[in-house]
Amino acid sequence: MSSMIFVNLPMQYAAALAVVMLVALCGTAAGQEFAGREKLRAHSNEFRKEVIRVTDGVYVAVGYSASNVILIQGDSGSIIVDTGSNPKEAREARTAFGNLLGGPVRAIIYTHGHPDHTGGATVFAGNDNPDVYSQQLLVEGAPDIVRGRRDGGDQFGMTLPDSLYINAGIQLQYGRVTPPTREGYVPPTRTFSGDQLSLTIAGVRLQLLHTPGETRENIAVWLPDKRVLMPGDDFYRAFPNLSPIRGTRLRPPEVWIASLEKMSDLGAEYLVPGHMRPVMGADSVRAALTAYRDGIKSVLDQTIEGIRKGERPDALVQHVKLPPHLADNPYLQEYYGSVAWSVRAIYADYVGWFDGNATNMFPLPEQDRAARIIGMSGGAAQVLSRARDALAAGEFQWAAELADYVLAVDSENIDAKKIKAQALTELGERQLNATARNYYLSSAQYLLRDLPLQ
Repeated sequence: MSSMIFVNLPMQYAAALAVVMLVALCGTAAGQEFAGREKLRAHSNEFRKEVIRVTDGVYVAVGYSASNVILIQGDSGSIIVDTGSNPKEAREARTAFGNLLGGPVRAIIYTHGHPDHTGGATVFAGNDNPDVYSQQLLVEGAPDIVRGRRDGGDQFGMTLPDSLYINAGIQLQYGRVTPPTREGYVPPTRTFSGDQLSLTIAGVRLQLLHTPGETRENIAVWLPDKRVLMPGDDFYRAFPNLSPIRGTRLRPPEVWIASLEKMSDLGAEYLVPGHMRPVMGADSVRAALTAYRDGIKSVLDQTIEGIRKGERPDALVQHVKLPPHLADNPYLQEYYGSVAWSVRAIYADYVGWFDGNATNMFPLPEQDRAARIIGMSGGAAQVLSRARDALAAGEFQWAAELADYVLAVDSENIDAKKIKAQALTELGERQLNATARNYYLSSAQYLLRDLPLQ
């Protein structure tokens, strides 16, 4: 195992981590397959650095920052759509464009307010004093700042060592090298509040279309003369993150579906998303947008039908799946969002937190319930013994849950922390979903870092 796993860990923590990780990963030698991990690793090819010519006068820099930077050439200057995460990465993208970025930057367009799309604007603005365009909701809403340890950053694996990290699902990395800041952000100077804004900049005709989806303020940039559509974060080569575990409200699937239909009706020949590589050809673009809409709609419709039948979330997630023709679609693989998480979020949004079981209206406190279960099981030592048996049997979720019972009544129990860390590592290593993988592995590392010095 690479010593890189233990970068920035005290020697005592590194030793404990080495034992747990070695045990957790030895399943490979025993013939266990980690197909999800390997598929996720192959997915990183989507983020390789490259400036791609989309069509005459339109280029996209992929892989230089967490999000794409799009360059539109005009007759008297350039237009930039989204600016990267921070000034350092924006400078790398600007350098990669080279002579393609000719003349002054006449305008910067934010498709939405996420920091990875707005954090490098100062680099492209320079001394050109460009107009900065956005939907009015971007200005009215609070900035979406990724939070730190055991919160937003863990979804992106921001503290994981290189040897455990693969990618962040829709981007190679976010905040791992350069932490997200608002240092390079330039506030919008021109906004619109309707469904669209038509304008001509540097001789280029554009339409800014309000297309809420991942964010309320998301806009799609449409170049009618070039048939180029830039949908912001309403389309990925990954299942959408309708309900991020970093902590946001459900991103309403109904409006996202409507936005995809609006964009599909344009008849675009080129689709340049805010992350990953463009889709070329009218038929390919329509097929991609249609599949994306159908994937979201299928999960929404199945969940609502289950709710009508009185099913609870734990039952719904067992059978709400993408139908085979969508489950195999390359644009709906669960690298980023999760069908199961979407089902739970849709359920809560439609009918609230209560699942209809009267027992769950006023449940016992976690510590009280855990103490009773431990007592019925013969004590903490017996519960931990069963947890070790679960690990040996490959029942990693059950092992983690058993460890949680002990930690609920004894938060400093070293054996329980080690067992849970091993279980979470095993679960993480089997994940196709980068968000889940990063959160599992980050949580495992925190458990081991919290162990007392020996």
